[in-house]
Amino acid sequence: MPADGRRRGGPDVRGAVSPRLADEHVRFAVYLDKLQRVADANEADLVSRVLADPERTMAQSAVLRYLGHRATDLYLGPAYSGWVQTMTQATIDHPFLTWRLREWPLFRAVTLKLPWQPDNLPASSNWLQLKTAAGTNAKAGEILAEAGRTKRIRQTARASLTHRSES
Repeated sequence: MPADGRRRGGPDVRGAVSPRLADEHVRFAVYLDKLQRVADANEADLVSRVLADPERTMAQSAVLRYLGHRATDLYLGPAYSGWVQTMTQATIDHPFLTWRLREWPLFRAVTLKLPWQPDNLPASSNWLQLKTAAGTNAKAGEILAEAGRTKRIRQTARASLTHRSES
């Protein structure tokens, strides 16, 4: 992968899977494979095509997994902002996916120690709280050690804080 985190080449979306394949587990695996190999220029179109699968839960799950991997690859670099805008448009009719995409900027800000609103963290999802609790931002760790939504989040935040203080 190039230094800017963007992929080059890859299959074009005309090779997308037919939703008529009987087994949604097979389609899920094929969708993940195609999403991992899609060219940047075709990424939003392929995401939209996957989300058009009649098995809505499976399609959203494949796209959610892909978005997580892709955001992890991009969030540290400059390509992230444009990518998240493009993916938000591609997933606009899928509230859970757009919600998850809206949480990545908070994770990015906390992780990169960019400006962020501390009040937003306790109101965020368990996914974001747990991901953030395991990170290196002491301020976020302190907030989540006190106000994390679940016992697991609070314990993870405390353990991260303890680990940082021992280092």
